[in-house]
Amino acid sequence: MTQSNRDRNIILAARIMSLVFTPFYLPLVGLMALFMFSYLGLMPWAYKLQVLTLVYVFTILLPTILIHLYRRYKGWNLIDMGHKERRIVPYVISILCYFFCVYLMDLLHIPHFMGTILSAALFIQIVCALINVWWKISTHTAAIGGVAGALFVFGEFFGFNPIWWLCVVLILAGLLGTSRMILRQHTLAQVVTGFFVGVVCSTIGLIYL
Repeated sequence: MTQSNRDRNIILAARIMSLVFTPFYLPLVGLMALFMFSYLGLMPWAYKLQVLTLVYVFTILLPTILIHLYRRYKGWNLIDMGHKERRIVPYVISILCYFFCVYLMDLLHIPHFMGTILSAALFIQIVCALINVWWKISTHTAAIGGVAGALFVFGEFFGFNPIWWLCVVLILAGLLGTSRMILRQHTLAQVVTGFFVGVVCSTIGLIYL
């Protein structure tokens, strides 16, 4: 295999990693972890599926479609979209979708702790959006940092040892951060800062919101 082929394969792998671990997956993963590790797992499967579907529509499907339409309208590719000043509208779109999801969960009287996961994810989005006004930060690593923070809180609240799950998350965070740097979307400082912002915001959000 030639050097150019290896480089293309590495870039392709980095793109796949970025697409699979989109920042929008955080609330869905958090709820799935909650159903696995807490008493909420005793709820009927039909109810859990309804909640997961609601969260999927408003935190993954809808913002992804709207941001894609916005990007197409502007004539930008994914690289163009990575510029700091062009990330403002996508942040606003995702924040509004998350906010509306939190509002609906409250309106439907979905248990508070489930809504707290969405509130923590919304908190991460808002903090990243504010930081982005001055400095570009990685929302990809902020999201996976949020998963790490959620596992820590769940471990304390529900009395299970999250160490092996945290090891998996840290490995994924390293691969994801490396992918964002390979694609020249972020620097090392931006991916590391994003991860720790996600950990801190998730921990604070799940405990106090």
